[in-house]
Amino acid sequence: MIQPSRAIHVLPIFFFLFLFLFSIAGASPGWSDQGSLLVRNISDVSQSNFERGGLAHITVAGAVLHGMKEVEVWLQTFAPGSRTPIHRHSCEEVFVVLKGKGTLLLASSSSKFPGKPQEFPIYANSTFSVPVNDPHQVWNTDDVEDLQMLVVISRPPVKIFIYEDWDMPHTAAKLKFPYYWDEEAYYSPKDEL
Repeated sequence: MIQPSRAIHVLPIFFFLFLFLFSIAGASPGWSDQGSLLVRNISDVSQSNFERGGLAHITVAGAVLHGMKEVEVWLQTFAPGSRTPIHRHSCEEVFVVLKGKGTLLLASSSSKFPGKPQEFPIYANSTFSVPVNDPHQVWNTDDVEDLQMLVVISRPPVKIFIYEDWDMPHTAAKLKFPYYWDEEAYYSPKDEL
């Protein structure tokens, strides 16, 4: 069971998302202005697996693609048996499980390496948050159904440190920046000299 201090209730998240979408009215091309609220059909938004089998990713609203500064929102779908790499990042991350079930593996950043992670079951209509810099992995452990989640991160674009296993020292984790879904649109200013 997820510890109460890590749990976030669903209603505040949907309220937050409503305020978030309301606050970005007029912020980016590709969105239709319907009065004061932006509306976009997610079915029309391109998705990719970024050569990672079993993943479908859509950046609903993001730093690189939409000019967001404080948060980024993703819709991610994992096929049965697929999972994220073991990773950490220096941002807050909140998940809302829309459908399916799986497991959150969560370790601490307080020792020299992650070690054996705690396992938390995740399921449709559950929500959880990952503390800043804590190594974690999300795994669709179902044999049949996709695991679909809405993910909100702070401080985009995300800098991800990837581990080969749970015994790899934190200092040896490999930085991946920009991350796959930010690569095509990320602008890195060049030195003018």
